[in-house]
Amino acid sequence: MSDAHQDEVLDLETLQAIKKDLLMRREQLSGDLNDISTSDYHEADNRVAKFPEYGDKPDENAQEVDDYATTIVAEKILEDSLEDIDAALKRIENKTYGTCKYCQKPINKKRLLARPTASSCVECKTKLQNS
Repeated sequence: MSDAHQDEVLDLETLQAIKKDLLMRREQLSGDLNDISTSDYHEADNRVAKFPEYGDKPDENAQEVDDYATTIVAEKILEDSLEDIDAALKRIENKTYGTCKYCQKPINKKRLLARPTASSCVECKTKLQNS
């Protein structure tokens, strides 16, 4: 195997570093999600964004609604990011991490370092985006 190709292949040390980073990111995002939402078992995702309380004046009410709308978007982004991280951790556990889910070829190490939650190679992702 050439040195250039070897640099593209995911090694155990890099995989362990990626897993550690994913776990740290998961913990941070979970904390961020808990800061902006609370548990609610009536919701499909068991969470609801916290509604801010600034006061009873019209401008305060408008600010509450605006901030709540922003919080809902942030909550969705955090939930999606956590799902991506959980899926990547599951692939690590199942020993399928680093393999493209479409073509079954190895995903380039540089791509995984740049986007640890990637589940497809650049070629397949490009084909999907262009179709």
